[in-house]
Amino acid sequence: MASLTIRKLDDAVKTYLRLRSAKNRRSVEEEVRVILRELIEGREEPLTPFAVPPAAPTVGPTPQRTGAVPEASVTLIIGGGIAAYKSLDLIRRLKERRIEVRCVLTKAAQQFVTPLAVSALSHERVYSDLFDPQSEFDAGHIRLARECDMIVVAPATADLMAKMANGHADDLASAILLATNRKILLAPAMNPLMWNNAATRRNVAQLQRDGVVLIGPNSGEMAEAGEAGIGRMSEAIEIATAAERLLRPPVPRPLAGKRVLITAGPTHEPIDPVRYIANRSSGKQGFAIAAAAQAAGAEVILVSGPVGLDDPQGVTVKHVESARQMLEQVQAALPADIAIFAAAVADWRVANEGEQKLKKTSAGMPPLQLVENPDILATISKLTDKRPPLVIGFAAETEHLIDNAKAKIARKGCDWIVANDVSPATGVMGGDRNTVHLLTRDGGEISVDSWPVMTKEQVAVELIAHIAKAVANNTAKRETAT
Repeated sequence: MASLTIRKLDDAVKTYLRLRSAKNRRSVEEEVRVILRELIEGREEPLTPFAVPPAAPTVGPTPQRTGAVPEASVTLIIGGGIAAYKSLDLIRRLKERRIEVRCVLTKAAQQFVTPLAVSALSHERVYSDLFDPQSEFDAGHIRLARECDMIVVAPATADLMAKMANGHADDLASAILLATNRKILLAPAMNPLMWNNAATRRNVAQLQRDGVVLIGPNSGEMAEAGEAGIGRMSEAIEIATAAERLLRPPVPRPLAGKRVLITAGPTHEPIDPVRYIANRSSGKQGFAIAAAAQAAGAEVILVSGPVGLDDPQGVTVKHVESARQMLEQVQAALPADIAIFAAAVADWRVANEGEQKLKKTSAGMPPLQLVENPDILATISKLTDKRPPLVIGFAAETEHLIDNAKAKIARKGCDWIVANDVSPATGVMGGDRNTVHLLTRDGGEISVDSWPVMTKEQVAVELIAHIAKAVANNTAKRETAT
């Protein structure tokens, strides 16, 4: 049985097959083959009631995938030109970048490369016929147009670009290009006279107005003897690099060149070798801020108390136990452009730490004399030398949140305060979500910006965005003054 042809199916069965094949990134025909094989082997789940997965959105980017699974996918349309041989190398270059490739061959392309070679390199079925009953059972050209993150056309011939510019859809490739809502990258390849022809120039201009991205063509020798000029298709590595840049645009790095000092977590103040005084801090918020600052391009030094978290990638982490150790590491990390004190530092420590474990006695609890720990935020805020231009503290309160935060920003001498309610009912301490208020001081005025409930990662990103904006504004002011 060389092929499968399925007709007269109920709508529910069609829906099941369509959604299951989309979920598994296979054609419906391929999915039916898998189901039949599983049924024969006794591994298939009953088809009724249908366990239909939620339909993927038809608009918007494909969800990001992680690990060994490809992180992006493209539909590669191979046009009919001698440069089609480069598409075989392009498939390999894309897969090296963890980009999944589904290939479509035009009728003319099959004169230059074979479906077998393309399939062997892409590890996917190759598509070529708009009226293929196997793939068009569920409008396969629509799936190829939208079940991807981008469409790459290489080589893009003069004929194929003319069809695109004028909205033709008389074969599978042009139908996909007309039906897609994804970004399109073209790699033109043709004779120099064809490239410079007025009709081609008009078509190129129209495609660029339509938002299509072009790479090349390059200048050089043509396949035809004695022909040279602009018209060579860009090399596979150039096209793959351009595709990767479109799929994974560089993340803005507004804090590049800045040094950010952050504290996080609790401190443990020993009572004896076994017991200690501490706050109920998980360190999640401070670690999230460190990761967000690093992603924004900053050099980040994170001074952390004892936490059960992995160190953020790309961040220099200094692990400490006590408040005095934390202050020592903070001072050693100066100078810094920005200092963010998110740690929940214990306010007091035992004056005389017991060398042995304190025992219960008939006389009752042994007396514990407490002394105040150094105030790290106030110490750094009031420096006359090496004070960071922007010092941000945290105010974890259980009552009168804004009033206490305003008093703290004035008392400590910092520039900003991030205030949050850490009452047990909020679940903030040790939890994954936070509700904060950003207090900023401009002269004698204190402004309060209240944020909605967010994850601690979202709070971190938002805080870093505010910091980056403030840094940019200060830089602009200095440049204007000079």
